[in-house]
Amino acid sequence: MSNLQARYREKLKQENWQEDPQQLLAVEELQRLVQNLKRPTKFWFFKKQEPIKGVYLYGGVGRGKSMLMDLFFDYIPNKVKKRRVHFHEFMIETHDWLHAKRGDQMDDLLPAYARYVASQTTLLCFDEFHVTNVVDAMILGRLFTALIEQGVVVVATSNWMPDYLYEGGLQRDLFLPFITLLKQRLEITHLDSETDYRQISDPDQDIYYFFPLTSRTKERIFFLFDELTNNQKVKTKILKVKGRTLRIYHANNVARTNFAQLCEQPLGAEDYIKIAQEFDTIFIEEIPRLTSDKRNEAKRFILLIDCLYEAQCRLILSAETDLHNLYDGDDHAFEFDRTISRLMEMQSAEYHAKRVRS
Repeated sequence: MSNLQARYREKLKQENWQEDPQQLLAVEELQRLVQNLKRPTKFWFFKKQEPIKGVYLYGGVGRGKSMLMDLFFDYIPNKVKKRRVHFHEFMIETHDWLHAKRGDQMDDLLPAYARYVASQTTLLCFDEFHVTNVVDAMILGRLFTALIEQGVVVVATSNWMPDYLYEGGLQRDLFLPFITLLKQRLEITHLDSETDYRQISDPDQDIYYFFPLTSRTKERIFFLFDELTNNQKVKTKILKVKGRTLRIYHANNVARTNFAQLCEQPLGAEDYIKIAQEFDTIFIEEIPRLTSDKRNEAKRFILLIDCLYEAQCRLILSAETDLHNLYDGDDHAFEFDRTISRLMEMQSAEYHAKRVRS
C-alpha cells in the first residue's frame, strides 16, 4: 500500500495542482501519526508509554486543511475505530449526553463520557475546531484530558492557532490550561501557504448568489425556486429543536427562508444542523449588508454557512450587495473571510460533484 505522501501526490496529479511545501510538511506529520497508530493497542495503556500525540492542523481559509483531512481519514483502515465529526456537532452530542446524566456530579460525568467515547472511537477527527461558547470552554480541558487518558487520539483542523482560541471570551483565564494541554498533546502544524485553493475554480461555474435586492432579483429567485421544485405546491414543515420551533416553507426537498428568520433569531448550531438534515437545497433571501451593528447576526450567519457547508447543501442566496462587500465590520472579519471562501467553493463544479457522490 502506498504511503500518505504518495496518496497526496496522486491527488495533486488528478486535480492538476502544484505541490505545496506547507501541505507536504503537514502530510509528513500525518504520516508520523499513521505509523504510530499501527502500534499494538495494548502498548497505549502501559504507564510508561506516552499516549500517541495527535495533530492540530491550522491555517487560513482555503489552504487545503479539509483536503488533507480527507486523505488522512480515508487512508486509515476501517479496522481502526475512527470517527470524523464537525466540532460543533460533537459538542452538541457532548452536552446532550451530559444533560441526560445530569443527576450525577460533573467531575464524575466527564470521565464517564470519555470512557463512552473511547469505547466507540480510537481516532477522533474534528473539522473546524473553534470555541465560541463559554460552557464549551469551561469543560474542554477536563474532557480532553479524560479522552487522552482513555487512549483516544485527536486530529483537528482549525482556522485558529491554539493561542487565539476563544480569544476575548468570558472567563478565558480558566480556558488557558486547555490551550497548554492542546500544545502538549497534539503536534501543532501551520499551513501558511499564500494561496487560497478554494478560489482557483472553474470560471464557467453556475452562480447562485443574486444581488442587489431588486424586483429583478426577486423574479430570478422565484423562477429558480419553481424550476428546482418542479412547480410543486409549497408546504410548511415544523422543525422542533430543544423546545424551539422553526417553520420552514419548502417543496420537493427545497427550503425557502430568509436571513431574518435564520440569523436575527437566537438560533445556534443545533438548529442549523437540523435544517441541513431536512433539506437538500436551501434558499436564503434578503441578506443585508452586515455592518458593525449586526455583529450577532453576522456571527450566526457564519455558523449557518459552516453547518450547511459541512452537510454539503446547495445554497441559493439573495443579498443587498456583492459577496466581497457583504461584511463591513471588524469583530468577525477573519471568520467572514472563511465564509466568503466557502460560499465561493459552494458554487464550484467540484462541490456539486461531491454532493452527487455523497
